[in-house]
Amino acid sequence: MKILFIVGSLRKGSFNRQIAEKAAEFLQGKATVEFLDYADVPFMNEDIEFPAPESVTAMREKVQQADGLWFFTPEYNHSYSGVLKNAIDWLSRPIIDDAHQSGRRILPGKPAAISGGSGMSGTLCAQDNLVSLLSFLNLDVMNVPRLTIQNVSDKAKDGRLDLADSMPYIERQATAFLEFIKTKIKP
Repeated sequence: MKILFIVGSLRKGSFNRQIAEKAAEFLQGKATVEFLDYADVPFMNEDIEFPAPESVTAMREKVQQADGLWFFTPEYNHSYSGVLKNAIDWLSRPIIDDAHQSGRRILPGKPAAISGGSGMSGTLCAQDNLVSLLSFLNLDVMNVPRLTIQNVSDKAKDGRLDLADSMPYIERQATAFLEFIKTKIKP
């Protein structure tokens, strides 16, 4: 089973990336985990959509190959980040060779989980907004359990998170997501 982690912050040491890294550690031996690198994906622009930029094509291939997508979102002004929205906008577009053909979409039906850590809300607002977007795009969102880690900066020392208290919840969500994906994979 292959799970693609999509972190909504491009900062290498971001708190949400660190949460994702802990989830990846737990999943070792249970699933193959890959982090989506989309830092070089340009802003969505129909003027450059056909043919798709190389970075967009690479991102789409990673998503297509994954059995499930696990989003780790920060909260920016009570929503998810602009870079995450941009990546999703590109992924939501049909894959076609030119503007006059209809194409296939890669997101519908894809199992998805959502986690995040931030201030007092623990990314609850961002996650609710992300669920709305992913549901509109017809991803199969696992709504229970979701993981929100509040006051994440209080758990940091020298930029590194101490997630010992959060690990049971990360493990619970990871285990649930593995089972969720298994029910969606067609033999």
